[in-house]
Amino acid sequence: MNLNPELVNEVIQKRRSVFQAQYSGERVDDAIITQMLQNANCAPTHKLTEPWRFVVFTGAGLKRLGDFQARLYKEVTMADGSYRENRYQNLLTKPMLSSHIVAVCMKRDEKESLPIIEEIGAVFCAIENMYLTATAYGIGAYLSTGGITYFEEAKAFFGLSGADQLLGFLHVGIPKGALPDMKRTPVEDKVRWER
Repeated sequence: MNLNPELVNEVIQKRRSVFQAQYSGERVDDAIITQMLQNANCAPTHKLTEPWRFVVFTGAGLKRLGDFQARLYKEVTMADGSYRENRYQNLLTKPMLSSHIVAVCMKRDEKESLPIIEEIGAVFCAIENMYLTATAYGIGAYLSTGGITYFEEAKAFFGLSGADQLLGFLHVGIPKGALPDMKRTPVEDKVRWER
């Protein structure tokens, strides 16, 4: 199998987090979302547990997601005293700025045959595959791990239970214009070679 390494390098180096304020409001074709999910399904997975699960929200589903997460956020944070009205409003209204939102979940191997970090790692590899696919199609995406992501009470809404985990929300949209260059410090600052 011969692949074009330059093309692979370009896609990886062009990947950006593209936020909702940068979306044009145009709708992404469902076929691209399906391709993103198919590529996510090709992520590495130890013992072939394939722990990734996805719930895709679009159209009226975005409003249902916004209503649910705002209501749950208010319920949980009013009880613990951390409620913020601006956070509530963002959870309620911002989902409608995305074309699609993919809730990214980790379905724990029932046998718990490997450490949970390996299951979570596999899901994050699946997320990167979705990011790269979006980049290849000129689509914007970003992963949000805020809001209700780590609320135990959110699990049932996404079909999760027990040791399963909601890991975040991949927001998808068509960018308004050119994206900025990647900001990274040199890789040499982060690597030590032992020879």
